[in-house]
Amino acid sequence: MVRELRTPIVSVMGHVDHGKTTLLDRIRGTAVAAREAGLITQHIGATEIPIEVIQRICGKDATGKITLPGLLFIDTPGHRAFTTLRSRGGALADIAVLIVDINEGFKPQTIESLNILRDQKTPFLVAANKIDRLHGWVVREDVGFHEAYSLQAEHVRQMLDTMIYELIGKLYEHGFSAERYDRIKDFQKNIAVVPISAKTGEGLPDLLMVLLGLSQRFLERDLSYSTTRPGVGTILEVKEEVGLGTTLDIILYDGRIEVGDSIAVGGMEGVITSKVRALLKPAPLSEIRSEEGFLHVKKVIAAAGVKIVAPNMEGAVAGAPLRVIDSETEYNVVEEMQQDMKSVLIETESTGVTIKADTLGSLEAIVNELKRDNIPIRRANIGDITKKDVIETNTLKNYFYRVIIGFNVKLLPDAKEELEESDVKLFIGNVIYRLIEDYGSWVEEERDHAYKKQGEVIVRPGRFKILPHCIFRQSKPAVVGVQVLGGVIKTRLGLIKEDGKNVGVIKGLQDAGENISEARYGDEVAVAIDGPVVGRQIKENEILYVDIPEHHSKIIEFDLKDKLSPDEYETFEAFLAIKRRNNPFWGK
Repeated sequence: MVRELRTPIVSVMGHVDHGKTTLLDRIRGTAVAAREAGLITQHIGATEIPIEVIQRICGKDATGKITLPGLLFIDTPGHRAFTTLRSRGGALADIAVLIVDINEGFKPQTIESLNILRDQKTPFLVAANKIDRLHGWVVREDVGFHEAYSLQAEHVRQMLDTMIYELIGKLYEHGFSAERYDRIKDFQKNIAVVPISAKTGEGLPDLLMVLLGLSQRFLERDLSYSTTRPGVGTILEVKEEVGLGTTLDIILYDGRIEVGDSIAVGGMEGVITSKVRALLKPAPLSEIRSEEGFLHVKKVIAAAGVKIVAPNMEGAVAGAPLRVIDSETEYNVVEEMQQDMKSVLIETESTGVTIKADTLGSLEAIVNELKRDNIPIRRANIGDITKKDVIETNTLKNYFYRVIIGFNVKLLPDAKEELEESDVKLFIGNVIYRLIEDYGSWVEEERDHAYKKQGEVIVRPGRFKILPHCIFRQSKPAVVGVQVLGGVIKTRLGLIKEDGKNVGVIKGLQDAGENISEARYGDEVAVAIDGPVVGRQIKENEILYVDIPEHHSKIIEFDLKDKLSPDEYETFEAFLAIKRRNNPFWGK
């Protein structure tokens, strides 16, 4: 078996408009300009830049012995399948570029990308993009960072240094030690920050060389692959192509695949087996821009992107594994893949929200975000939102879990009709963090509304201390000066002592001689209490509590507790302790 080093697979991540597409376009465009040095091929969902082309782009910066064949950039628009590739226990991308607009800094999708990279343990570097936007920056296209930096005025260099320092500080806040790439001594302990302009190509040679160097130095063992063994890959996208039917766009990262090979792929209902009818690759990059279409090929060797035409692929799942099989290996491979697919099933609870997503990778990413926010998940599946999803979700007792969160999926027509007749709330979109934010905001708004509505009728926590030397009347009713120690006190509310005994009812409240309806934490007022006699049932410095009815207490404890102010919370906890001193199950 011949084993060689395959091309490292690179994913570019980052916030919207921070330059992902511009960077990939610049890499492609620069590579096309250098194509005399080697063939540049744009595969399905990926762009391969051979080592000869990288060396030509980097020029004098391309020093040292290079053993890798090049770099393969995943660039399918909106692609998230790299986040899950269970068949080899990690992410499809060997290494990633997190691109950050140096003028804007960290944004929600930047943080989301960091979380994915941390979860998948994917090594990465940071491209500090848009240095050309700095005020006073002098542009010189496609040169290394140091050459571009040396052309700038002192105040511009200082400005850039400050911005990079701030970026490094942000990475530190998220648990990553980082430094500008040329100042790092140990790349295993520090994240490299490479200042670039995706628009002008400044710093691009440095970025490519750091990617190549990190891959060659730290990933060499992982990049070892066979040119003869049966192919292993992952599905990027499942598509309907005119004249071809359902096709699979895949990344092959080990072995080879040929027309006529039998394959096994992960599907929604289990593993699907089929036979390759055709393998399609785009024409070289210089031609695909003219939409020349696809080239039929007999075989493909890793690492590469390719479109597979095979029957019965309708149930295949983006993000799932693909394996080439034969009669001897089919049973074992299918069994292994069945277990593999089971391992990516999301652990769900008896109640919670419902998740629908387009790929295994995006499903896992959104589930991880929900779990970080302690949001329970009842069901998490791949595919469009169906009528059944709506019906099942509508049966849940908890109003806040009668929710479907759809990521990059459609609401089917019959599901839309059912939704209109149900109490189900739908959140649908293609940006994970925004979906989570929208759901969280909705929950807060609904809880605030419910709290205000319930607060009008629920007896809320309250306690006060009878002030010394402030006894204005001993009985019928007793009138005393008090200080409110927590919560709120109102007229017509019953009172209990710290020993749990009832002492009477608040008949009236006065502040500076004026009748008032309520008094809150910190207020000092006069209280008329019907029932007790001062000196007998109540006395100076004694603390009295509002007597909350048991069913009201349950509502506060289980539905409204997180809405209580600190003084209300403390008062409520003290009140419960009094009630449960002799009856531990009171209010439960």
